Amino acid sequence: MPTKEIIQHIGALLDLIGVLVIAVGVTVATVVFAVRCGRTRQVVAHYRAYRQGVGRAILLGLEFLVGGDIIRTVAVSPTFTSVGVLALIVAVRTFLSFSLEVELDGRWPWQGKLPRAGQAGAD
Repeated sequence: MPTKEIIQHIGALLDLIGVLVIAVGVTVATVVFAVRCGRTRQVVAHYRAYRQGVGRAILLGLEFLVGGDIIRTVAVSPTFTSVGVLALIVAVRTFLSFSLEVELDGRWPWQGKLPRAGQAGAD
């Protein structure tokens, strides 16, 4: 089997893993959310944790998808056009990842973590 074909298969495998990570992560987060809501009957109390679970699954899946794109583009067909398309894809996915991270943490990455109650001044 030629090297380019192997690399194509590896890229496709990473894409598949990325899609599976997202699908399984969203499914698990949804099941956990449904069980918690079924036990407590409080949807609002568990909604934030659900969103965080879904967001984390999407972020991890995006990392695999970007990895697959990079492997296929750089190793198989490194033309200026394909690298330019890859750059756009990575930029969009990076922006999406950044946005999800801000949404999950509720703060900008350059802002330090908020001190927990009772820990202010404890060194």
